[in-house]
Amino acid sequence: MLDLQTLRTLLTYTDWSTTRLLECAAPVSDEHLDTDLHIGPGTLRRILLHTYNGELIWLKRCQGTIENPWPGESEKVSIADLATRFRANTAARNTWLSTLDPTTLARTQTYRDSKGTLYQAPLGDMLLQTAMHTKHHQAQAVNALKRLGAQWPELDYMYRVRQPA
Repeated sequence: MLDLQTLRTLLTYTDWSTTRLLECAAPVSDEHLDTDLHIGPGTLRRILLHTYNGELIWLKRCQGTIENPWPGESEKVSIADLATRFRANTAARNTWLSTLDPTTLARTQTYRDSKGTLYQAPLGDMLLQTAMHTKHHQAQAVNALKRLGAQWPELDYMYRVRQPA
C-alpha cells in the first residue's frame, strides 16, 4: 500500500493534468465535444463528465457513503461548468484528506458499486483507484482531442516535475 504523502502527490498530479485537459477542451466546439469517437464513454464531453463522476463517486465511497449510484452522463455540461465541478470536488477531497493520518489508509471501507453490490477494500487502495480511474480516462480524453484535431496537453508526470539542467 502507498503512504499518504505519495497518494497526495499522485492526486495533485492528477488534478494538474485535469486542469490542462480542460484548458485544451475549452475551445472545442459543441459539435466536436459531442462527436462519437467510439472510445470509452464515446464523446469527449462524456469522457470528461465520466471522469468527474468517477472522482465524485470514489470520494464519497472513501468517505463512507455506500449508497451512491453512478450519475447519468448524457448532460450537455459546458467545459467551464465541468472545471468548476472538478475544482469543488478537489477542494472537498483535499479538506477531507487533511483529516487523515497514515494509519487510516489500512482501514477497511465498505462501499457499493454502481450495480449495488457491496464490497470492502482498504481506504488506501480506494484512494489509489480514484487517481488511476482518472488517469485512464485522461488518456482517452487526450486521444479524443488528437482525433478531433484540437490542441492536446502533454500529461506525462516528468513533464510536470522536470526542471532545466
